This record gives sequence, C-alpha cells and structure tokens, in this order.
Amino acid sequence: MTVMPLTPPSEPSLELDMKNGSVQDPDYPYPCPWIETPLLESPVLSKLAGCKIFLKMENFQPSGSFKSRGIGNLVRTAVEKAPSDTPLHFYASSGGNAGLACVTASTTLRQKSTVVVPFTTKPAMIKKMIDAGATKVIPHGNTIADADLYLRENLLPKDPFGIYVPPFDHQDIWNGAQTLIEECYKELNNEKPDHIVCSVGGGGLLIGICQGLDNISKKQSKQFSPHSFNLQSQSRKETQVIGVETIGCESFYKAIKAKSLITLPGISSIATSLGCVRIAKKALEYGLRSNVHSTLVSDKEAIEACIEFAEDHKVIVEPACGATLALIYSGRLQQVLKVKQDDKMVLVVCGGSNISVEMMYNWKKEFDL
Repeated sequence: MTVMPLTPPSEPSLELDMKNGSVQDPDYPYPCPWIETPLLESPVLSKLAGCKIFLKMENFQPSGSFKSRGIGNLVRTAVEKAPSDTPLHFYASSGGNAGLACVTASTTLRQKSTVVVPFTTKPAMIKKMIDAGATKVIPHGNTIADADLYLRENLLPKDPFGIYVPPFDHQDIWNGAQTLIEECYKELNNEKPDHIVCSVGGGGLLIGICQGLDNISKKQSKQFSPHSFNLQSQSRKETQVIGVETIGCESFYKAIKAKSLITLPGISSIATSLGCVRIAKKALEYGLRSNVHSTLVSDKEAIEACIEFAEDHKVIVEPACGATLALIYSGRLQQVLKVKQDDKMVLVVCGGSNISVEMMYNWKKEFDL
C-alpha cells in the first residue's frame, strides 16, 4: 500500500517584527487563506471575570473557525513549494471545521480539494463544503477514523498530486496557528497577554499559541542587555495558557494527569469538534509546562455559555467554543487561576460552523436552560 506523505514540515518561520509588532510575511504571490481578526474588549465578561477580557474573534475567519490559520498555512505552504504548473489536490477526512478549512483554503488558492466525511456528518455541513468549492465530498464510514483510512488507502495512492491534510498534528499547521498570538501581541501594543484561554481538541491551536509565545519571548530577550534585563520582571509576565475541554472528550486533561499520551475509548460530549481521542505529542510537551493549565467544563456549562454569549454579544458559536466561554460564565475562573483586576486575558472565540439557531434552541430545551 502506498500512502502519500504529509507535506514536508516547515520550521517555524513567521518572524515577529518587534519594532512594529507585525508579522514579517514574505511577499507571496498567493492570497492568504486567513484574515487578521479583531481583538475586542468585553465589558460584560470583564465584570464577570474580575479582569480585562479580550475576545479574539476567530469565528470571522473565511471558514468560520480558527482552522483557517493552520490548515490554510499548510495548504499555502504546499502550493508555494510546488512548481507553479503542478495541479495539487488536497485531501482531508473531517466531519466539520477542518474539512471546511481545507476546502476554503484550497479554493482560495485555486486548487482542488476532496473531503471524506463519516455518514454521521450533518447534510448542512456537507452543503457548506460543496458551496465553499469542494471538488468532492465523499461520505464513508461511521467515524472519522473510518473516513481517514478510506482516504489513505483508496484515494491518495491513486493521485500523484494528492496531499494529505491532517486536522492538527503538523508543523505548518502550528505555524499558522501561531499567527493568532502574534496578532494579539500587536493589538495589545506589543505586550503579551497575562492569560490566554482556548479550547483543546487535538491541540493544534494550543501548540501554535505556545510556540508563538516562545518566539515573542526570544525576541524580547534580545532587546535587553545582560545588565538591563530584569529576569524577575520578565518571569512575572509569563503568559498563563489555559486549555479547556468538555467532560467526555478530555484527552488533553487526562494526558497531563498521566504525564503520558493516552487514547480515550470514545467521545461522549456534545462538543464534537473537540472530539479527539488522542492529542498531539507536542501538545502534551507544552501541557506539562508550569504556565500551561488544563480544566474541564460540562456540556451543560458549554451550552449555557453559548446561549449567554449570543445574548450578550449577538454571536452564535459551537459548544466547542462555548467551553472556553464557560470558564467565565460559570464563575469558576478563580478556581483555575488567580487573576488581578488589571490583568489582560484573551479568550479565543474559535468559532465553528456546526451551529444554528435551531440547534441552540433545541439544546436550550434539552438542558432546561
């Protein structure tokens, strides 16, 4: 059996220009598959949290979620490396946001894309992929694993120009996710946030955030001479990263507790976009750092947060995103981390397209909210 390998990973290459806080993006002849999203201060959530809350609105990305950054960067990097006349075809196995991001990025860069989805994928999501420009959307199998196996064994070997698009475990994906924290740094007047909260599925977003924070710290350290650099002051500025999952898909939480990669027997949470039974190895490495924390919320808390967020900010998001918001709306932030009134905390509103007003209405009845 022949399986097309992943695109050769690029080393972290997006450098931060410390003078103006912008990303030094080479002058690509290709359009960028993601956008710089707004960072909005939320008075409502700030009051609840007891610190300054800023919302990184990734729901505004072309695909509807943060996946546009990582998967978009993988697709663009592959196109950049290939000869200009090479007709690439990108393949993803996904029932949701990763597949939609693959299609959106491929269409933006005028390439073909095929997504293999499990039979459980909602017709509305399949329609979104087709509308976004997918060459093919192929239903197969009952799980993502079934769909992925079919893709690797039956589709990729037959396409000499086929490129496999993983959902989270690839350096190019982490490099793309890294741009999120670089934007936050610029938008906060060249300062790192005191805290940043994100939902965790396979860990690609968290890896990108931690990688970006490391790069910013390295750039900052070069600005100071050994005589003027105040190590104690810098240690106080180490950004605390909080990864949130829902109970029923807590592969990150359990891996940290075990200090080893674990595989969940299955997913029982309503937040299916977080439904990864095993996280990336790199996510565990970052998760074991002293400034990285893991916490859990219930499905009900995630759904309730989605509803309250819609009422407060007039934006609807998936329960996977609601997990991050639930840390504030549930009032349990102080149980995870002590914050001060002047602290700046970024919540990554990761977005997601598997949501509708009807779904929220049904969940509200189901959970008696």
